[in-house]
Amino acid sequence: MKLWKKVIMGSASLVAITLLAACGSGSSSSDSSTKSSTATKISGDVTLWVDTAQVPSYKKLVASFEKKYPDVNVKLTQSPNGSSNAKTDVGKDPAKAADVFQVPNDQLGQMAEAGYINPLSPDAEKEVKADNIDMAATAMTWKDKMYGYPWAQQANTLYYNKSKLSADDVKSWDSLTAKGVIGLDFTVPYNVYPVFLTAGTKLYGDDGETLDGSTVASDEGVAAMKWFSEQKANKGVMQTSNALNQLKAGKVGAIIDGPWDATNIKNLLGDNFAVTTLPTLTINGEQKQMQAFIGVMAFAVNSHTATKNQKAAQTLAAWVTNKAGQTELYKSQGQIPVNKEALDASDVKADPVAVAVDKQSAVSTLMPKMSQMATVWNDAAALTNGAYTGSIKAADYMTQLQKFQDAISKK
Repeated sequence: MKLWKKVIMGSASLVAITLLAACGSGSSSSDSSTKSSTATKISGDVTLWVDTAQVPSYKKLVASFEKKYPDVNVKLTQSPNGSSNAKTDVGKDPAKAADVFQVPNDQLGQMAEAGYINPLSPDAEKEVKADNIDMAATAMTWKDKMYGYPWAQQANTLYYNKSKLSADDVKSWDSLTAKGVIGLDFTVPYNVYPVFLTAGTKLYGDDGETLDGSTVASDEGVAAMKWFSEQKANKGVMQTSNALNQLKAGKVGAIIDGPWDATNIKNLLGDNFAVTTLPTLTINGEQKQMQAFIGVMAFAVNSHTATKNQKAAQTLAAWVTNKAGQTELYKSQGQIPVNKEALDASDVKADPVAVAVDKQSAVSTLMPKMSQMATVWNDAAALTNGAYTGSIKAADYMTQLQKFQDAISKK
């Protein structure tokens, strides 16, 4: 949700070119000599913010970067309040924030409009598009400019205990909840709002950037509300704010979660661990593939970074997000790559979590980058939980949906 300032300095293009060359593979000997000579020209002092748990992984990447670029000094530190709060942390005082920092793609639009981050040069954009899957490049783009270097994809999938549920059981919500119990929190929009998308509504249009493009106040939206209301009486559904604990206790056999919790879930379930795409839902009598929000993690470059350090900052952002960087984060943190070659690696292709996330992403909706997403997060829980608990009556569904749609469509 964070966007940076659209400022491209003449040196930025050189940075991106250098960057791409340094991170590419299969270069000719002449390319190698060019990279070597260019590397010595890059210098500066750069601060890098990453999530606390990932600091050890990035220490390795920073060490390799500083070996390649000995005239660049990188100060690696944890993000003040985590990458999910990048917009807030940078916004407190952009001049004092890190030069390069992690940020989810849904904050890029807001940060760009606020002037916190720089767009990529045309050459850097080409490199990102060439090296990474199309969805990742789209996730970095706001108003036809790219504002981030992608490095991981995230989407909810279904984790389940295979001693309680079979692969066939979890293909549909109906069979899953008839033969077992799933834990879900109807107050968390990230997990449950996609039911509206599954029903056929749009959130900020097909491109996720159209202010008046949401269609939740519709027959499809009402159908989603009816689905939520039906789950209250479904004995196979447990409303819980801590699904992991319920899974550990054996009170539920399945949960909806993201790849960030995969290791924990593997430890909880041991040999009974299983993961797959989300089940189909019966909405208006039709079976529909349940969607999720697709999130793409990125690194962005602070527009307030001193001119003398801009080249180094851009080069670092590209370095930690190249194939080697994404592979390191996959192996050490379980982060699913978006780099085409990294995704094609044998260990990734054999990883059921990576396979499930990749398949789920293909049938899901990319997280919009609109600043109004803050209102979506704030207001959606009242809709989903209200329908689930019955505090919103069926006769009021359309009225409440229209109120919500009007709120998220304001400039």
